[in-house]
Amino acid sequence: MRILHFPTRYFPAISGAELYFQRISEIISETYHYEIEIYCSDALDFSALTSQKGKKITSENKYFKKVNNLTINRIPIKYNQTLDEQISFIKKYSSYESLSISREILELFLKNGPNISEILNYFKKENEMRYDLIHSTYLPYFNNLISLVLGKMYNIPTVCTPFFHFANQRYQNPCYIELLKKFNMIICCTSLEKKYLIKNGVNSEKIKIVPMGIDLEYYEKCKKMNFKKTFFGEKQQNFPMIFFCGNKNFEKGAISLLKTIPLILKEKKKIIFTFIGSSTEAFNRELKKVKKIKNKYIVNLSPSNLKGYFDIKKISAFRECEIYVMPSRSDAFGISFLEAWVFKKPVIGANIGSTPEVIDNGKNGLVVEFDNTEDICSKIVYLLKNKKYAKQIGTAGYQKIKDKNYLWSHISEKIFKIYNKLIEGDNF
Repeated sequence: MRILHFPTRYFPAISGAELYFQRISEIISETYHYEIEIYCSDALDFSALTSQKGKKITSENKYFKKVNNLTINRIPIKYNQTLDEQISFIKKYSSYESLSISREILELFLKNGPNISEILNYFKKENEMRYDLIHSTYLPYFNNLISLVLGKMYNIPTVCTPFFHFANQRYQNPCYIELLKKFNMIICCTSLEKKYLIKNGVNSEKIKIVPMGIDLEYYEKCKKMNFKKTFFGEKQQNFPMIFFCGNKNFEKGAISLLKTIPLILKEKKKIIFTFIGSSTEAFNRELKKVKKIKNKYIVNLSPSNLKGYFDIKKISAFRECEIYVMPSRSDAFGISFLEAWVFKKPVIGANIGSTPEVIDNGKNGLVVEFDNTEDICSKIVYLLKNKKYAKQIGTAGYQKIKDKNYLWSHISEKIFKIYNKLIEGDNF
């Protein structure tokens, strides 16, 4: 069997969605001997999906065409076409017209990018489709609409893992739901995500729940480095560290955590903070304000400081932190909670979206009100002062990984079975 995986971006782009496709592609290819081929844009960051100012991968990069023995086809994004030109291009395809998608939906997805519709010309030249199924991710990007056009063009099943951030107002446009209805199968990460889609009109029989995973053994055996000593100094290596990992924006809660730092320092002076992820202008502005309080103990790493998802610095930060905090409203699951639980660390997330299903409040972590700095501060200080309880809920998180089988090998097996059912013509 041959499968076309169609993510928006691919490694060395770093986010949970990228890792999701990387791991299921590698495991299904190696374990079940399916031929997996990746198509994606050449963007490395999200801004490049619509702007030439964003970061893109070039053909000189060693990962441009191959990542761990998988073929990667990176389609250059076209920035010089007007919206009308893009609409005219895609409307030439009868398979697009057969989807009966409104102009409003088409314009929305075109504006979100990436404009890689030239891929349709490539596949049109093929005498027959070489794939048995297309799996794309994630909303709200245009590659998902293209995958539907290709599915119609060659009459093959289409699957989407939308990573639907349903608690974020940006994603509550009904056009997104209307597009999802066109897929043969939707893979949700949590039952809360599934319930939201059903409530908004998606057929429940089209939805399967498959969570995210972790490479538990790799993390546990990963080479160690002294993160605190390296980035903060010998004296500060004994200070408790608060750690955040993700896009440093408002949606992920990074800015809220920054604003919490002055409140925390009133309660505990000897403490250090680490942020890893892509920075935003808003985060950098807030960081300057926080640094004016003369706290020397903030380290701010970006993806340019890392060597990918399994970077030793990032894994070491998870290993050495006292508390992992990501009070986000834009997560369909939150792989980083699993990363913290590997090392039995207590976690704090926001009581919104899918997070309350991942974190069992009071058992393996704590939840806070989104963007409530006083609540975030209160929970952090409580865990710092109650080390026995912090250790207890961190250990419970590790046990949840085991109990729920949050391992990529298990996740990939579930997705493999979904593929088989669809290819055999069984829509469940």
